[in-house]
Amino acid sequence: MTVVPGRRERKKAATRQNIADTALRLFLDRGYDAVGIRDVAAEADVAVTTLFSHFASKEALVFELDDDFEQRLVQAVTNRAPHEPLMPALRREIQALVRHCAGESAAPIWHLIDESPALREYEKSMRLRHAESLGAAIAADPGLTQSATACRAIARFVIDAYSLAREAADPKAAVDEIFQMIEAAWAAASAAEKIV
Repeated sequence: MTVVPGRRERKKAATRQNIADTALRLFLDRGYDAVGIRDVAAEADVAVTTLFSHFASKEALVFELDDDFEQRLVQAVTNRAPHEPLMPALRREIQALVRHCAGESAAPIWHLIDESPALREYEKSMRLRHAESLGAAIAADPGLTQSATACRAIARFVIDAYSLAREAADPKAAVDEIFQMIEAAWAAASAAEKIV
């Protein structure tokens, strides 16, 4: 059963979305470095404290779906069907994330990120955090026997698959190609666990 958010939650979500949309519009119009937090808050008609109650930093305004992406990756592990192998579930989720982030409408945002050292560094730290969360979810799965190190390594490969595929000429084919290698590494880790 789906729980419908209450009025307060809907209003909070709408405020957050308004701030993110306003920030992105200003960043794309004027350039990331030319826009300050106060500019975003004023344009979104919110207090600076309200902005910071929704976003921890200026960089986070560009990556507004960061938490959602991280949760989706973890849920690909934790919410998969009983007896469903791990790799197909992760491949599906990475394909969905790549479709979302590789479309033509996302190109100006990635151009903005590529031009800003602060945004590139934030994205790098975000990918590492996603890999740690994903690795922990894989390691916690009672049906999997791989070591924590193997789980963390595979998680990093999966996160890198997203990043590499997003930049490829054919993102879907890139995910398929990369996941063939990831699946081979996962099978090798599984075989090594059985030998030990």
